Amino acid sequence: MSEDAHYTLLRAIEQNPGMSQRDLARALGISLGKTNYCLKALMEKGWVKMGNFSRNPSKLSYAYLLTPRGVKAKAGLTARFLQRKLTEYEALRAEIESLQREIEGGATSRSAAPNKALRPQSS
Repeated sequence: MSEDAHYTLLRAIEQNPGMSQRDLARALGISLGKTNYCLKALMEKGWVKMGNFSRNPSKLSYAYLLTPRGVKAKAGLTARFLQRKLTEYEALRAEIESLQREIEGGATSRSAAPNKALRPQSS
């Protein structure tokens, strides 16, 4: 399981601990099986625990909660996630600037060069 998947799942659980596995899968855009696999991995690491809502008569509703270790792990994952996104942003910004210079340079060279197809013809 990738760090991004860990981070995304921990973030979703922290924001809404009452989400079912099906809800988490929908929210994250992954299969229910992958969600189950990821949750089990996080529980084995001790980052997430599962508890049921004691007041719920069906006893089938569970809450996924971050443990203190999970909160600490999420903080580290958040810092690394942010650093990766900043690096991606800087690379994308540099590419955009390069493309803008390319377009501006091309527009300048096209307007300076005579183009017979664009000249009005005299009669």
